[in-house]
Amino acid sequence: MNQAFQVQGMSCGHCVRSVTEAVRSLDPQAEVQVDLPSGKVQVQSQQDRAAIARAIEEEGYKVT
Repeated sequence: MNQAFQVQGMSCGHCVRSVTEAVRSLDPQAEVQVDLPSGKVQVQSQQDRAAIARAIEEEGYKVT
């Protein structure tokens, strides 16, 4: 299932890695695409949307 998230607080490559690793900690097979300038994160995963958002927020970012 393809899910889109708007994430605030990302500013560098480390942020991209943190968000990607947070999602993959829930679903190692997840496909994650981060567009740093826009803050958009596309996730292809069977995981629950709320669980993905929570994992991203636990890394210190805000999902809006």
